Amino acid sequence: MLTIIRNAQSVKKETADIPYSKLKATILKILEKENFIKKTEIKGKKNKKTIEITLSYDEKGNPAIQHLQRVSRLSQRIYIPLKKIKPVQYGKGLWIISTPKGILSNKEAKKEKVGGEIICEIW
Repeated sequence: MLTIIRNAQSVKKETADIPYSKLKATILKILEKENFIKKTEIKGKKNKKTIEITLSYDEKGNPAIQHLQRVSRLSQRIYIPLKKIKPVQYGKGLWIISTPKGILSNKEAKKEKVGGEIICEIW
């Protein structure tokens, strides 16, 4: 999903379609709430669902997402305790963290007072 978004923004596409999963939908809702993407829309039925993402650009045509990288991988899981959660890129970016209370941004995880596995970082 992250690669599809990166590639779509590099060629200045307006929208991108990705296969549906609950995890992807939750991550995209966080990105939408933080204004990194304009809107998400779930299309299709049953096992043929896709998520259509409307990408966000500034007035000059630069993408809203400058950096999008997966942190935790199958071969190396990266966990972060509550005490080490800090602002990303001086507050301009965020981490998506999988916590016992669900998928949260680093700001929400700090408020909920939980740590977890860092899925990706965005700025």
